[in-house]
Amino acid sequence: QVRLVESGGGLVQPGGSLRLSCATSGSIFRILTMGWYRQAPGKQRELVARISAGGITNYADSVEGRFTISRDNAKNTLFLQMNSLKPEDTSIYYCNVFPFISNYWGQGTQVTVSS
Repeated sequence: QVRLVESGGGLVQPGGSLRLSCATSGSIFRILTMGWYRQAPGKQRELVARISAGGITNYADSVEGRFTISRDNAKNTLFLQMNSLKPEDTSIYYCNVFPFISNYWGQGTQVTVSS
């Protein structure tokens, strides 16, 4: 059974940092492009960043230069390092394959940026 479990969210002040983790249930994810997505209240879920099996990365314009996606295939884990956080980054963050598969959505992890 496929499972994606996000963690690492929390409350942080503007300008602060957080590191999100996504534990995947199987080694199949090592060969897939993975992505971090987010959904703010009243908005559609959006792709934040993605990383290919070979490590090629792409970012949404809104996070370029502030967020870094990475993966540890040996540990079947995906990461998102978020720096210089802004209030508009407040969302629930999810990991999934790219393009996403609806059945793979997990519970997500809440990130709140507020003073």
